[in-house]
Amino acid sequence: MAAMTGREIREALLHAGVMPSKQLGQNFLIDPNMARWIVAQLEITADDAVVEVGPGTGALSEHLVGQVRRLILIEFDARLAEALKERFREEPSVEVHHADGAKFDGRTLFKHRPLKFLGNLPYSCGGAILKNLLSRPHPFARAVIMLQKEVIDRLAAQPGTKDYGILSLRTQANWEVKPLRTVPPDAFYPQPKIDSTVAVLTPRTSGLPVFDYRLFDELIRRGFAQRRKQLKKQLPDGPPWEKTTSLLGVSATVRGEELTLAQWVDLTRAYDPHPLMDVPQKAGEIFDVVNANDEVIGTATRAEVHAQMLLHRAVHVFVFNKRGDLLLQKRSLLKDLCRGLWDSSVSGHLDAGESYDAAAVRELAEEMGITMDCPPEEIARLTPCPETGWEHVRLYRARHDGNIRFPSAEVEAALWFPLGEIAAWVAGRPSDFAPGFLKCWEKFNSL
Repeated sequence: MAAMTGREIREALLHAGVMPSKQLGQNFLIDPNMARWIVAQLEITADDAVVEVGPGTGALSEHLVGQVRRLILIEFDARLAEALKERFREEPSVEVHHADGAKFDGRTLFKHRPLKFLGNLPYSCGGAILKNLLSRPHPFARAVIMLQKEVIDRLAAQPGTKDYGILSLRTQANWEVKPLRTVPPDAFYPQPKIDSTVAVLTPRTSGLPVFDYRLFDELIRRGFAQRRKQLKKQLPDGPPWEKTTSLLGVSATVRGEELTLAQWVDLTRAYDPHPLMDVPQKAGEIFDVVNANDEVIGTATRAEVHAQMLLHRAVHVFVFNKRGDLLLQKRSLLKDLCRGLWDSSVSGHLDAGESYDAAAVRELAEEMGITMDCPPEEIARLTPCPETGWEHVRLYRARHDGNIRFPSAEVEAALWFPLGEIAAWVAGRPSDFAPGFLKCWEKFNSL
């Protein structure tokens, strides 16, 4: 497919009846060489799927068609969305959504992994789109974005600079941000009055300890509410301030803009009251060892049970909300098994002498902060097998519509998913899930 020239892009807009809207931040890329270079920064493979937000006339999209497994286009302008559907109607790998990228349901994208993100984002709502689709948990392995230069400068800003703030920290907590190239106004139609910048975002995978992201977000919002004010005067009551700043290696009069990302994370951890903040599991925990009939025949430590593949007991709980969505958790990278995989709402071993019902109630409270006076409903039993880790498993169902709060050492993220999305995701990407969850999911669907 030949790349569209600037004249052809203007003609396509005219044919679609689109007059570029300043209010919507519509500036269309008309430089085919620049478009080709931007797409190259995705480093695509034939197995990738790509989500492009704000495709417009398809100036970037056309360089991806036929090169990736699936191309998902999200276009806010109804006329442009229809034109894209018409243009790519013979391309089965392309799907076009007339939707707002700032409100698009990102849960529908997990089933398409491996997945990358591309966006020549509208100046008017680029930040909202990033917050909606690229905040944790997200399904993307790489993102290439183009926004006004001042926004990219804020995304990549370092402490002590005027651009450094909430947006910098929110983004850098999840992504490594690397500005690549400034794009001048004459690469667009109509020409904006400011430069744009292309940046590549890669998921941050190391360098920071685990931390409660929601607490982190609350603290940075408070810390930058009045930028020039001392941090101590803006944060809620917490640990002794002088001791905390001494541990951070900063002055007690420090301002938020002076703390590095790592120091903000350490501050968050200092404020985190969760008793399991640093405890993903304890090797010395004592479990009942059981036989094939689930009868207790002895006890052993957690480490011994797993090393010797001894039969033991566990619970899984599927938690549903009022819409019927199922809560899934993404396991922490600190876990000894199934690191970083998606799992049941909560799951865990029975302590020695503990009942299944009691363990289900305890795990709900410990892993998700869900308190229940009585045990949830038992709906199935699973016999030991390699997939369950040689556990007798009892599967429970619970209902919860309130807040959840999980220990960051155990759980990286949690998200409610429609059952249909989970089914499609499991079918396409079973390796994204803990084997024990897959057995429970199979059993649940057979009931």
